[in-house]
Amino acid sequence: MPSARQGSIRLFRFAGIDLFLHWSWFLVAAYEIQSRQGHYSSVTWNVLEYLALFLIVMLHEFGHALACRQVGGTANQIVLWPLGGVAYVDPPPRAGATLWSIAAGPLVNVVLAPVLFVMLILGRSSGWAQAMPDLYKLLGTVLTINVVLLVFNMLPIYPLDGGQILRSLLWFVLGRARSLMVATILGFVGVAGFFALAFWKQSLWYGAISVFMLMNCWGGLQHAQALLRLAKLPRREGYSCPRCKTAPPLGDFWKCGHCGQAFDTFQTRAVCPRCAAQFPMTKCFDCGGLHPITDWMVPAYPAC
Repeated sequence: MPSARQGSIRLFRFAGIDLFLHWSWFLVAAYEIQSRQGHYSSVTWNVLEYLALFLIVMLHEFGHALACRQVGGTANQIVLWPLGGVAYVDPPPRAGATLWSIAAGPLVNVVLAPVLFVMLILGRSSGWAQAMPDLYKLLGTVLTINVVLLVFNMLPIYPLDGGQILRSLLWFVLGRARSLMVATILGFVGVAGFFALAFWKQSLWYGAISVFMLMNCWGGLQHAQALLRLAKLPRREGYSCPRCKTAPPLGDFWKCGHCGQAFDTFQTRAVCPRCAAQFPMTKCFDCGGLHPITDWMVPAYPAC
């Protein structure tokens, strides 16, 4: 995925979320606007059409980010780029929280669809097709763009929203790791279909989308394998992550950033046994959260 720090321009901040625009967006915008000349009476309408696409994708990604924050997750960056948008969301590692964070994006498109449809109907009844044909055509095109984006995103192919929603639903039944494993395996099947479509259509655009999905499926598969290995490890009693409430694994899984020594941070109280470096924050391998080791301690309640 693109990084907000690599080749992107910060546009603005809303509700604590920074919106970035990748530089390649301008190249694709110029190409798309040029290729659509003749569709309207003026190129200005082609520009407005592409800006409408930008707005729809932006609202979709803000849907993800705001929903993630609503359930207590972290979401502070959105990057818009030629293949769509990426909201950098980190919801709490719970099936329901993840499901809402993912589903909120397509729900934005669901809400937009009837609004745009009603505007199109009102425009037709008001005679816009004859009086303002460019505006009427733009409304119809924007409605089509919104519906196409919704349908595409809801395909049950990881990492599209549909694939991630499927994973979240499976999470309730199969657990965190196995649900991701199943979703990514199904994603590979979908990616194969997209590669076949790209070859059949001789489309570089479909090819680029296929490569993007393949890379994310591979990353998701590796993450699922890591989660499965992590789930099999013995756990330390008396401690739990303040965020996901999971007990930490037993063993030398933490590494000193100063001398490279691997050690069990809960056994040494967050102090490297080799160089005596002290670490103010301890990472949870289950959810990625960082917390002081004192916050991990489970209070001991006296027996009644």
